[in-house]
Amino acid sequence: MQFDDDAGLDTSQVQDQRGGRIPGGGVTIGGGIVGLIALVLGLFFGIGPQELGLTSEPAPGGTASSDAQVNQHCRTGRDANTREDCRIVAVVNSAQSFWSQEFARRSGTYTPASTVFFTGQVRTACGTASSAVGPFYCPGDRKVYLDLGFFNELRTKFGASGGPFAEAYVVAHEYGHHIQNLMGTLGRAQDRRTGAESNSVKVELQADCYAGVWARHATTTPEKSTGRPLISKLTKADIDDGLSAAAAVGDDRIQEKFQGRVTPESWTHGSAAQRQQWFNTGYSTGDMARCDTFR
Repeated sequence: MQFDDDAGLDTSQVQDQRGGRIPGGGVTIGGGIVGLIALVLGLFFGIGPQELGLTSEPAPGGTASSDAQVNQHCRTGRDANTREDCRIVAVVNSAQSFWSQEFARRSGTYTPASTVFFTGQVRTACGTASSAVGPFYCPGDRKVYLDLGFFNELRTKFGASGGPFAEAYVVAHEYGHHIQNLMGTLGRAQDRRTGAESNSVKVELQADCYAGVWARHATTTPEKSTGRPLISKLTKADIDDGLSAAAAVGDDRIQEKFQGRVTPESWTHGSAAQRQQWFNTGYSTGDMARCDTFR
């Protein structure tokens, strides 16, 4: 994945809270066995903590933080080609640029969503969470929350091949949840039922499909500042890295690894094959109308 060296990055779309501290706050979802249970339940890489009832502490207040890192270091596409945090800023910019134009094409209005970088723990409108839950989208404040350390775990703990586009896939999936929130379909996952045919699985698979739709258009969506796409090159190897990440976080793969057995009745995100299938559906068609996982 290659970015246009001369393109400007919009760091206002990312809040950098790395190294911040929650004043007087404990963490409702912690590491160790609780974090592992959260992983097996499929909370990570999805929707905010309260969606599975694992936190009862609403906390819309801010976290002590500074945006200096991304503001200082992430100025252009050249920075995105050399720094991981700048790369995520660029992916956020690209995803929101595409969805803004796609909504306008469909006579709709896209409302932007910030991405929050954090380390350790974070306080959100969906409750307080630790890095153990992985990336998630909080519909309460319409923000994506991401500890960049997750990308290393995606490779070392879950067996994904890694690579820049594996990271981009994760971010695009979370913005898929934002699209669902704007369209009114995200609420279907709130019944908290599990299983291969549950609404929770269908919501997650649709977010995978939306990630594929963005990927299809990522190299053709022009940025307002340059009139050129922010992402200038996306190869088959990049897409394969994304598919590897999708498979690595399939419910069956995670359950086999952490439980030693597969229990489809407790699935919340879908199997490795399903996640790859729906990302491919979005990528091959480039049409969000083909992402109706509820039919």
